[in-house]
Amino acid sequence: MAISIAVNLLILGFFKYFGFVAENLNDLLGVNIPIINIGLPIGISFYTFKTISYLVDIYRGEVAAQKSPFKFLLYVSLFHHLVAGPIVRYKDIEQDIEKRKLSMESFNSGVSRFIIGLGKKVIIANQASEFSKAFLDMDYSSLPVIGAWAGILLFAIQIYFDFSGYSDMAIGLGKMYGFNYKENFNYPYIAKSATEFWRRWHISLSSFFRDYVYIPLGGNRKHQIRNILVVWFLTGLWHGASWNFIVWGLYFFVLLILEKFLLFKMKKYPSFYGEYIL
Repeated sequence: MAISIAVNLLILGFFKYFGFVAENLNDLLGVNIPIINIGLPIGISFYTFKTISYLVDIYRGEVAAQKSPFKFLLYVSLFHHLVAGPIVRYKDIEQDIEKRKLSMESFNSGVSRFIIGLGKKVIIANQASEFSKAFLDMDYSSLPVIGAWAGILLFAIQIYFDFSGYSDMAIGLGKMYGFNYKENFNYPYIAKSATEFWRRWHISLSSFFRDYVYIPLGGNRKHQIRNILVVWFLTGLWHGASWNFIVWGLYFFVLLILEKFLLFKMKKYPSFYGEYIL
């Protein structure tokens, strides 16, 4: 299992992070490692995580190994969700792979869900993106306060409806082909804290890091702060090969630590905290 996971992570690291690591080593050590412009295979992060979850679940005895290489390749290469998620675990669709049930009712349900997702993406997210750029692409020294808030709110609308729209389309396509994927969003913008937000936003990613990184490291039982730090460093890095993403992950690490060890221990803290910080 360890060798298999290492191979998967090395492949992911080579394609997604080689250039980032080489650039930083060149700047830090003054060396001249050649930076190769490698084309990133579409969906590599998702099918790498799918394969890792499959290996670990077999090792834990939660699922039986798939004896058919074609069915295993079917699981890995399901195109519906490989661009933007959700992350699908083998144990969640094992029965669908073995005995798929196709019906007009599920097909129609899938078409409806796909149309909703497409509408979120094209009608709301794309338009919000164009409006937000009018504010966020301005010279910040001349950007009025109300314009800054309008740009931020429009960007929040864009990123949610873009991402959840893709998830809806993936879930809808899955239903059309007889696969039942779990929900990936649960009204995240009604969350009152960062902790609750991450239980509602990109649920498949949060649960992946919880089950395959946080709990194996010790979870809440030992080295809790270290475990949370590792999870959020990796979460930031997973989103992209950039220090911006790493800092973004560490930002949430700080928020979650403050909530866990300070704010949640207060008898009452302002309800606007969650609304403001998110």
